[in-house]
Amino acid sequence: MEQNKFDPLQFIGFLLISAILMFWFYDNQSNMIENQQQEPVESVLNETPETSSIINDSSYNTDTIDIEENFKEEIITLENDNILIELSTRGANLNKLLLKNFNNYNDEPLFLIDDNKSIFNYNIPIGRNSTINSADLNFTSQIIKRNSEVKLTGIIDQLRSLELTFKLEENSSLVNFDVKLNDTNKYEENYDIELIWGRDSFRNSKSIDYENRYTALSYGFEEKKDSYLSVAGTTNKNINNVNWVSFREHFFSSIIILNDQIDDVDISSEDLASNETLDNKFTKRFKANIPLSLDSNNNLSFQMYFGPTDYETLKQYNLNLENSVQIGWGIFGWLNRFIFFPLFSFLTNYFSYGISIILMTIIVKVAIAPLTYKSYLSQIKMKILKPELEVINEKFKDDPMKKQQETMNLYTKSGANPMSGCLPAFLQMPLFFALFVFFPAAFSLRGKSFLWADDLSSYDSILDLGFYIPLYGDHVSLFPILASIAIFFYTRMTTGQQMMPASQTGGVNMKVIMYLMPLMMLFFFNNYASGLSLYYFISNVLTIILMLIIKNFIIDDNKILTQIEENKKKPVKAGGFRARLQKALEEAEKQKKSRSK
Repeated sequence: MEQNKFDPLQFIGFLLISAILMFWFYDNQSNMIENQQQEPVESVLNETPETSSIINDSSYNTDTIDIEENFKEEIITLENDNILIELSTRGANLNKLLLKNFNNYNDEPLFLIDDNKSIFNYNIPIGRNSTINSADLNFTSQIIKRNSEVKLTGIIDQLRSLELTFKLEENSSLVNFDVKLNDTNKYEENYDIELIWGRDSFRNSKSIDYENRYTALSYGFEEKKDSYLSVAGTTNKNINNVNWVSFREHFFSSIIILNDQIDDVDISSEDLASNETLDNKFTKRFKANIPLSLDSNNNLSFQMYFGPTDYETLKQYNLNLENSVQIGWGIFGWLNRFIFFPLFSFLTNYFSYGISIILMTIIVKVAIAPLTYKSYLSQIKMKILKPELEVINEKFKDDPMKKQQETMNLYTKSGANPMSGCLPAFLQMPLFFALFVFFPAAFSLRGKSFLWADDLSSYDSILDLGFYIPLYGDHVSLFPILASIAIFFYTRMTTGQQMMPASQTGGVNMKVIMYLMPLMMLFFFNNYASGLSLYYFISNVLTIILMLIIKNFIIDDNKILTQIEENKKKPVKAGGFRARLQKALEEAEKQKKSRSK
């Protein structure tokens, strides 16, 4: 999977995670250097929300012909257990598409398509320099199979007609589209029809900012590659070798699946959700102009998926559609694809979703327990050496080169290495960032409650403020507060006696970081999925417990002190990185002395 865009807000989250993992490492370095309930379908279809401007967009204007004034429009319904589609014989347009098994955040029916919110038609060549749009045709209907298959025929002129067949598969979220152009004139030997597809994406979650962050137009190209347009602003792009195009909401998608790779596809995305404080009904406006070639019999076919943006569901179709789910790039996506999604799916077969999050957190913590042990052992060694490091800092405070040289001598003789705590932190970072991406992408969390959180895929508000605080929101979420408190005690515990005196700049910086990180966590995660905040809360609590166990039952400070003293008595082995660094420092000291003569 390949993605050429990166969400800046995910990057901020990555920095937060990195800061948490590397907190104590910063201190070590300072010491070294400084020391749902659904309404009946009938009532749903009678509801028509306010109109959108999408069909008035100038980019959709095409050549038109006169429509019969006495034409009687017919509404045709296709339906299975998953979706309900309304087709109009006027223009063969998709008027409505309802996902029957889901509701939005207001417990209202969930539409992917509604009247005047979308466009789905074809530009058809009728001459060398002229076209007609299928939206300007009147169609007659032929029911092939009740509720599942219908053929619409539109007369272009005396020589040409357009046949559109819609087939809804049983117990599926796939719709088959067949297009046939009947042309007795044979004016064009090979026809290229342009499919014009666009819609405004409805808001379906409590926080429109959070939902909009994961709403994007994505597409698959070449072999198992995918990308997506920027999630912010207005973006236009021309793409080639396209296999599928997805109008992806946070948790629901409309995906066109092409039989062959298509070139010269124009796509665009426009951000409609300008402000969390406004009552926006839409998040983004998506458009795609897709050229389709008819075969020698003037036929073409494709499929469309309408349903959850669920990794496991999309994977079952074996069309690489699961790549439309934003699960991270590189090793992060690999961890989610092969470890966390299967593991979480297994756990939810036996436990509630909240308990499954806790169990997965425990499993991750147990897996990285050896790394936690190594990190804490490094901290203990640095704590024991701290008095000697302070003596060196004071003795050579006016000679940084000599101070660094003596510090390295101390590390070498004692067998301590402040860098040994860095590697475990780096090894943990891919796991934590993968999980940072996993929870927002986990469709299975949608609508699942745990304790006071009524939806683990959204924030867990315990208090509505009635006013909006920039960067924070108009509510108070409890899990981020608990996670921030846990992070505060964790950072305080990891610094402890290692923190330098406040008179030194490093000590002041560490105190600032100790209070700043939990505060940043509190603001950043207030509108995030409560499942993610639950994970970080449990994760930090488990880390604190694990470190207390290591401190009180596994590591003996006196034994480590004895070992360090014994190491000092042993002859220092030549070679290695520290030896080379020591030699470089000695050479630098000699050069300094020679210049001062």
